[in-house]
Amino acid sequence: MNFNSILIGSADPGRLTEYYSRLFGEPAFAEGGYTGWQIGSGWVTIDPHDQVSGKNAQPGRLIWNVETADVRGEFERMKAAGAIVVREPYTMDEDATDSGFIATFADPDDNYFQLMSPMPQVD
Repeated sequence: MNFNSILIGSADPGRLTEYYSRLFGEPAFAEGGYTGWQIGSGWVTIDPHDQVSGKNAQPGRLIWNVETADVRGEFERMKAAGAIVVREPYTMDEDATDSGFIATFADPDDNYFQLMSPMPQVD
């Protein structure tokens, strides 16, 4: 199997599209109410959803991650582009200085996503 994408439903998909475009650039597609960005081999897609309204009441329930070798640099770039910062880059290992970083953001619907240092491949 291969994980393919995440679909984020919103009562205001235009607002999310504008937000994610500032962070990830022009969408790879926008048609039929759906807008998507390819990040690596996966996709982040926004769509209007009639079962969603308001902000996410439990933003930590589902957190999606974007892997980057430069968490600190990408964090600063996204922050400058208007990203909503939940937590600045940190590491799970108090002694680490250059690896294992995570930074957490929210979108305008209060969905969380993170930048993460690359994880080791599992065979």
